Amino acid sequence: MNRSTLRGKPRPAAALLAAAITVTAFCAADAVARSYPFGPRTRAVNDLGNQYVPFHAHLWDLLHGRADGGLLVNWQSGFGSSFLPDIGTYLSSPFALLVALFPRDEIDLAVYVITVLKTACAGAAMAWLLLRLRPGRWWAAGLLGSAYALCGWSLADASYNPMWLDGLVALPLLCLVGEWALSGRRRLLGVLIVALAWIANFYTAYMATLGAGLLLLLRLWLSGLPRRRALAAAGRATATVALGVGLAAPLVTVVYFGTKHAYPGRVTHFAPVATEDVLARLLPTTYGFGSPALFVGTTALLLALALPFHRAAPVRVRAGWSLLVVAVALSMQWTPTHLAWHAFATPNGSPYRQTFVLCALLVVAAWHTLSYGVPARRALAAATALLALAAAVASRSGLVHSYAWPVLLLATAGALGGLLLLRHTEATRSTAPAATRAGSRPGAGGGSEATRSGPATAGIVSTAGTGAAAAGSGPVTGDGPAAGTGVAGVGSVPGAGAGPGAVGVGSGGDGSGSAAGEGPAGTGSGSAAGEGPAVTGSGAAVGTGAAAGAGGRGRGVLVGLAVVLLVGAQVGEAAATSAAATRLRLNHLDDYAPWGDRQRSQSEAVSEADGWPAYRTDPGREQTVGNDPMVVGGQGAQYYSSLTADVLSRTLTALGDGWTSRGRNVQSLDNAVTDAIFSVGARVHSPPDQHQRWNPRDSTPVTVSRQDVPPLVTVRPAPAPGARTGVSAFGPSPYRNQELLLGTRVYTVPALTVRTADGEQPERAAGDRAGTVIEVPRTKGSGAQGSRGRTAAASRPSIAAQCPAGSEVYLWAPHFSGTARLTDTPARPPTGRFTSDAAKIAAMQRLGTAPASGRVRIELSPTRTGTVPDGAVGCLDTARLRTAVQRLDETGADEVTVSDGTVRAQLPAGSTGTAVLAAPRIAGWRCAADGAEPKPAATYYGLVAVPLDGSATSVTCTFHPPGLRLGAAVGGASLLTLVLLGTLTAVRRRRSARHPALRTAGTTATRPRERTTSAL
Repeated sequence: MNRSTLRGKPRPAAALLAAAITVTAFCAADAVARSYPFGPRTRAVNDLGNQYVPFHAHLWDLLHGRADGGLLVNWQSGFGSSFLPDIGTYLSSPFALLVALFPRDEIDLAVYVITVLKTACAGAAMAWLLLRLRPGRWWAAGLLGSAYALCGWSLADASYNPMWLDGLVALPLLCLVGEWALSGRRRLLGVLIVALAWIANFYTAYMATLGAGLLLLLRLWLSGLPRRRALAAAGRATATVALGVGLAAPLVTVVYFGTKHAYPGRVTHFAPVATEDVLARLLPTTYGFGSPALFVGTTALLLALALPFHRAAPVRVRAGWSLLVVAVALSMQWTPTHLAWHAFATPNGSPYRQTFVLCALLVVAAWHTLSYGVPARRALAAATALLALAAAVASRSGLVHSYAWPVLLLATAGALGGLLLLRHTEATRSTAPAATRAGSRPGAGGGSEATRSGPATAGIVSTAGTGAAAAGSGPVTGDGPAAGTGVAGVGSVPGAGAGPGAVGVGSGGDGSGSAAGEGPAGTGSGSAAGEGPAVTGSGAAVGTGAAAGAGGRGRGVLVGLAVVLLVGAQVGEAAATSAAATRLRLNHLDDYAPWGDRQRSQSEAVSEADGWPAYRTDPGREQTVGNDPMVVGGQGAQYYSSLTADVLSRTLTALGDGWTSRGRNVQSLDNAVTDAIFSVGARVHSPPDQHQRWNPRDSTPVTVSRQDVPPLVTVRPAPAPGARTGVSAFGPSPYRNQELLLGTRVYTVPALTVRTADGEQPERAAGDRAGTVIEVPRTKGSGAQGSRGRTAAASRPSIAAQCPAGSEVYLWAPHFSGTARLTDTPARPPTGRFTSDAAKIAAMQRLGTAPASGRVRIELSPTRTGTVPDGAVGCLDTARLRTAVQRLDETGADEVTVSDGTVRAQLPAGSTGTAVLAAPRIAGWRCAADGAEPKPAATYYGLVAVPLDGSATSVTCTFHPPGLRLGAAVGGASLLTLVLLGTLTAVRRRRSARHPALRTAGTTATRPRERTTSAL
């Protein structure tokens, strides 16, 4: 792309440059960190491995017709979960569809490519916006666009939460929508962009909309428009947002109601972080999970800090942007405004998810600084002093590591060196002899006046004036649209600061060569003196021959060197920051291996055993990630989402299941009774995940066990009148709760005798966790470890109980951490592993078979202090269970068909009582017997139920996500309004074309060209 091409198309060039810098720095960082796909270290940490990769894997299956379920119900997770809210939360981004282009076993690579692409698009969109806000150097816009895309929030937080990156893309696009609202242009496109942003990820789109609104309000204040015109522009923007959100309502309302029915999880309270931690996150290579990642690069930060001291910029511009940045920064630290940023709910996890808005404002402020010319040495010195002060305060923070200082020094040197070189080229160019202007003058965006699009402003270019007022009326503001209706006259417009001013024939000065519609014309009178931007260096009007010769070539070399320094500093510190974040995340967040041999073996085993919907195939208790069924197939209890249904979590917890993430990540429950209840006819057994270093080393092959189970729909006796059949009917014992759902007594729950390692009776637990306290035993000289590195058997706590001979022994200890093993049995029993803390509870475990004597002794090896509840041991009578399964099978459905959100079952004639679908009774199920009118499904201890009167031979249950009808109504109304407005606009345009006299003549004036510097 040659120089003239760049001048003619600066915005596409800037966008491409921003994307190229972003991709280069992002991938270079992963190569330096030796992270996937450029090294052996996994990048699948926390929710990336647990949620986003599995959900994209399920989307791949859905797009290729291989998923169990559809858009409404995901039959693979949580025994049947509402999928549309998950789509709106994790998968509604247009970028997500790209997974279909990758092989199924390269799903991790697909998510990585999508992440990089989103980040690059965010940089490109910001570069485009910057040149729309003010004209300037195209490459500088590209550089600052990449600074936004590679901000600390993007690299440290959103890179492993890819759905948030849609907000990073949406913010500059929404700001563009605000600009169009100012000029009354592209209303339909603006509505569509708002709708797409809210569909892609409504959570970050909400924050981006707030940020774009703040930017628009500042632009209105800086424009100097009359109140009526300003209110009209604000009204257009509000209507655009309302219609766009309305079009997105079918998905947004579904997600909203999904959160209302989700398990509440943890309730958190906001606490602002220390000032030194906030300032530390401005610096490169710092990382902290609970602090705002404000890094935007040293160049952008120095320019933003220099804005208050940049005398070439108008006072209103300096004050307005500086105050907005400070106000948003302070709002992040105050609880009421913190809640407003997060939709009035403190999030679980990082409390600074709105940080990308402040990063964007810092970048926009930096652009305004540079667009008025490179700041003078004094301004740069002041900015450097502020940066040094911030670094000094940040040095007290534990988030700053030793390697941050050399990176900061090198980046500062590169940034200052590049800016000073640019300043030098501007100074030398401004003193170059003027040549004859012959009606062809290069503009800020390139191209001659005669060839530029849009109406040219009448005027005479002259350098002879000494500050004469412009002939037109209205002030020429340094930011935003022109406020005058006149045209440029003879003379020069002095800037607000240093540097000569100049006025020439202009056509809008938007950086793209188009004058039309770049901002609304205002009315009023006043002088242009002191309002126009200072024109220094390359932004001054120069003759066509002045650029030729040795001086021009020398300046070109210096500009090229400056660009190399600035881009090099940006890429280097961004790559270092991303690499540091990648490495540090692995130290304190859980991580998971990408697709490999383990997942391949599990997937093959599930595929061979799969019999859905005749029965379920559970991928196994030894999970790899929190959403194994979506990764390797099958239909299990495992499910991890921000929208995990409350009824699912509470039902499985009552049955003895375990969970993490405070109840939103339910696990597989390897239990014979629950397998019968939920029709799990095949179960995969895998060794513990060897990627997790705390798991025991085990090379056991993957196996599959099968068992006879009832069909998906069974018939149970009708409950007694007035009896409770909801989740609240469950009691404290999971064994009795399982029997309640099964309909048969199959467990013996014996009395327990618990002893400490010393043989003493342990203390009783206080509070809600009734039971006995199990402490880590201490041995002399070696803590809890014996001389051979393990706790001696004689010094371990134990549980003694009496079970029927031959019964299966289960241990339920949700708040115990460690291992449990059944002793005094002839066969080698399995070892039960339990893990619990403040965010997780342990699932019930099968420990083996009771000996002929019936005396059961369970040996405990705790890893931390926990509790064993009363009634922790259950002895399962397998013969009774087989009888109960046979009875349910005989009276259950003869045939069951499942298609997305519809389940149909053929029942034996004369069935009475209650038909029970082995799926959680989440909100949205409606059922009917035979052809009756569908009604909200009843509940049978947390499962979907349909009352039977003996005449029905079939039942049909359909699922409609709560909020879908309301959202569809709002979306339809928004679409109708948009069509009507479009029709009305078209009619007005046609009438205006037929009757030219109806047009308002002479009221539209183009704004005088805003002078900017240009290196090309």
